Amino acid sequence: MAVPVGRKVLLDTNVFIDYLRLGAHAQWVTGPAQRTVRFLSSVVLMELRLGADTLPRRRAVDRIKGAFPAQRLIGPAPDLFDRAAVLFRALHGDGRGLRDRLGIVNDLLIGLSAWRIGATVVTANVDEFARIQRHLPGLSVVPPSP
Repeated sequence: MAVPVGRKVLLDTNVFIDYLRLGAHAQWVTGPAQRTVRFLSSVVLMELRLGADTLPRRRAVDRIKGAFPAQRLIGPAPDLFDRAAVLFRALHGDGRGLRDRLGIVNDLLIGLSAWRIGATVVTANVDEFARIQRHLPGLSVVPPSP
């Protein structure tokens, strides 16, 4: 793990998807936490639930949710939605021409939630989060694999 001991981490949706599909990133999802505290974003949970189109997939999402105590399931506070809109405009203007605005908004909410609690985002989507990071000083982002 490329995160200092004693750090909070928030795992992005793609980390869980790669884990469920390929068994990748197990060190982040189920590995020994030592002094790293994992958080689950309600936005990530929503994205996982939206993709859970079969009973086994729904059960997998239930297991992920169940692995996180209630105090480590975090959601964006109301003020972060406004800030996400401001950041979206700064990054993408009016958003015309974007194929997937919802995914970008979700990434903004995930990044802002992590930033609010001082957690590092663990994501395979480092490029998008690096763009967010340029407008959100203090946001920490790392890929799941070295």
